[in-house]
Amino acid sequence: MALAKNQRRLKIKRRIRKNVFGTSETPRMSVFRSNKGIYVQFIDDVNNRTIASASSCEKEISENKGITKIEQARLVGEKAAKVAADAGISNVVFDRNGYLYHGRVKELADAARNGGLKF
Repeated sequence: MALAKNQRRLKIKRRIRKNVFGTSETPRMSVFRSNKGIYVQFIDDVNNRTIASASSCEKEISENKGITKIEQARLVGEKAAKVAADAGISNVVFDRNGYLYHGRVKELADAARNGGLKF
């Protein structure tokens, strides 16, 4: 019997997390995608803490009405790169969190790369 969509994503997530690990020098850039928004966290796995974050719920992004989810993901990627630069982060390890590298996740990653993050 086939796995449900969420169970499949969690299985892929566990497989990815075995190899992806963030430190304070190169934190893990974790992406969470919901039906309404997209969220990014920069996580130090050694100290178990979030260094910085960005999301589509922030005021400057959420006040843009009438934009598509892909445009919203691009804005979050640019904001994430800016927040990471302010926190002194230039290199990250990308954690797509079990989602396919396509659509909103890809747009966010490309915008973050254009913003100056290296991964």
